[in-house]
Amino acid sequence: MNHDEPKKKSTANTLAVPSGRGSRLMRLGWMATGIAGGMVAEGARQLAQGNRPRMSELLLTPGNAMRVADQLAKLRGAAMKVGQLVSMETGDLLPPALADILARLRSDARAMPKSQVTSVLQNNWGKGWERRFKHFSFTPMAAASIGQVHRAQTLDGRDLAIKIQYPGVRESIDSDVDNVAGLLRMSGLLPKEMDIKPLLRDAKRQLHDEADYLKEGNYLARYGELLADAPEYLLPARHDDLTTQSVLAMDYVGGVAVESLVSAEQGERDRVMTLLFALLLRELLEFRLVQTDPNFANYRYDTATQQLILLDFGATRPYKASMSRDFKHLMQGAMAADREVMAQACMAIGYFDDTNQERHRQAVLDIGQQAFEPFSQSGAYDFGTSDLPERIRATGLALGMDREFWKIPPSDAMLLQRKFGGLYLLAIRLKARVDVHALATVALQPRKRSQKSDPNL
Repeated sequence: MNHDEPKKKSTANTLAVPSGRGSRLMRLGWMATGIAGGMVAEGARQLAQGNRPRMSELLLTPGNAMRVADQLAKLRGAAMKVGQLVSMETGDLLPPALADILARLRSDARAMPKSQVTSVLQNNWGKGWERRFKHFSFTPMAAASIGQVHRAQTLDGRDLAIKIQYPGVRESIDSDVDNVAGLLRMSGLLPKEMDIKPLLRDAKRQLHDEADYLKEGNYLARYGELLADAPEYLLPARHDDLTTQSVLAMDYVGGVAVESLVSAEQGERDRVMTLLFALLLRELLEFRLVQTDPNFANYRYDTATQQLILLDFGATRPYKASMSRDFKHLMQGAMAADREVMAQACMAIGYFDDTNQERHRQAVLDIGQQAFEPFSQSGAYDFGTSDLPERIRATGLALGMDREFWKIPPSDAMLLQRKFGGLYLLAIRLKARVDVHALATVALQPRKRSQKSDPNL
């Protein structure tokens, strides 16, 4: 078997993943110790300058935030995912120092060293696994919070992408989430008023799903069936003989990063984003199965065939008929500027209830109308000139800082918000012009549900 390792391999970009409970707790202990040491140093510095700093000022320093982000990145797995979720879902409400540095966790992960990769594959494929391959690259193509992806070629000629899960991730999910959240809370790096329990419950559920590569492989195959009538989308095929709960083997697909299309022709950028918005509407309204992760890396583009490549189905979630229907009504109400219809849908979804003040309910409706602005405008919406995310963020921040209204919506709703928001950000980056109104008008028409969809959802 051929390897692609250089003769003098640098280990600067690799770091073994702590897999035992003790070693993971030790990392968290180092983080706590570092925060405490940072507080002492900052306090001494402030006192030397004649200041009398408050406790919050000592805790919320860039140095302490960097210590938190650094240790979470080294732990990977659930610990890193908590930082990602807190950053993405509550970033507007976090102190700027913490929000900015935690945001790097959305893309910053160190790869496993070769020895650890070999150990994981031996545990999953058995001794002598390398004899099945003509070539296996130990240098990963990508590394994230749950695992990393390697390219390989089998002796029978298959060109594969092998997704390998970090050791110990699945077993440490619940304890990691609880420990990291507790440490963030005790450290003062999260506001006391912030109720992150729903986020933590969702983090555990999502992580258990993402850490089951058999389940992800099933979703990959399911999407292949659902999109069989749409050749403009390309999905890699799953290879069952090499897939386990911790290793997912798929066809290797090339293409370019979707965000690299910033220099493509306007029509090509518009078409790519049209495909993405059309897919999300089908997922929500027809399939009732949504890949909820908005990470740009989940999409690539084949410039030769003009196909949109879909990757990573670990964060796929089935949606109940009631949630799909309520979001449909919310969308219809926003497009018709009918706030009464929107209010009924928002209450059904769980954005507010009868106990909330009228001013808070109206503020939620304001956010809803802003969020569906591209759907409400007839004709192509020019994302390249839009400041929509900034306006939504400002309105949401004003509501979120009102301590008389502190309500986190159901996780299914938050994941949809995040997915829509992710597409908006990508469309803005690509400066795309998309007739979202026309797409929604067609998608919202009464129709029989696809026979390919799961009747049990």
